[in-house]
Amino acid sequence: MAIHMTSHKTSSSNSNSNSNGMKIIDTSLADVKIIEPQVFNDDRGFFYESFQAERYQQALNINKLFVQSNVSQSKRGVLRGLHFQRQQPQGKLISVTRGSIYDVAVDLRKDSKSFGKWLGVELSAENKRQIWIPEGFAHGFVTLSELANVEYKCTDYYAPQHEVCLLWNDPDLAIDWPIKDSILSTKDTLGLTLEELVLKGLIFKGEMSKDLVL
Repeated sequence: MAIHMTSHKTSSSNSNSNSNGMKIIDTSLADVKIIEPQVFNDDRGFFYESFQAERYQQALNINKLFVQSNVSQSKRGVLRGLHFQRQQPQGKLISVTRGSIYDVAVDLRKDSKSFGKWLGVELSAENKRQIWIPEGFAHGFVTLSELANVEYKCTDYYAPQHEVCLLWNDPDLAIDWPIKDSILSTKDTLGLTLEELVLKGLIFKGEMSKDLVL
């Protein structure tokens, strides 16, 4: 499993399965979970549940409904992020239906033990993994394959007036992006460092995502 973070690698001992065989893997960032669905293969192809409200809400401790679903397509080397909304923060369930990406979450909750730390995981159409990133985190990814289609289920609506960008190559974060010559939008190249976010009061207060103070 390609999972990288600033403290340690997630091991299989930090995982559990629910009644339908879906595996939930804990990470070093509190509340961030990796999901491995149970996949049924036969000579026709495969089948798996990519979302089931009751099971996902219980297994991931999601206390909000998903209200928006987005799909993006990116070519190799495109880096999107690191984005978050200071007001109307979004929890995101992310999956890949074509190609592969390196997906990154950064903890922006001031009182969290993992504040300022990041986690990276490879998501692909082949491994069918998902990542749940709750409110209080910045999120971004870089495309590893020639093309990648990414789906995001969000717990709040996109609100561009509240969108903030954390600088993808902030030296204090030192995110180990696997592709060095990345393609970014002008907006993303103008992101703020973590230190600048703190000085501007743009981080979140609280330890756990359910207790965020905006």
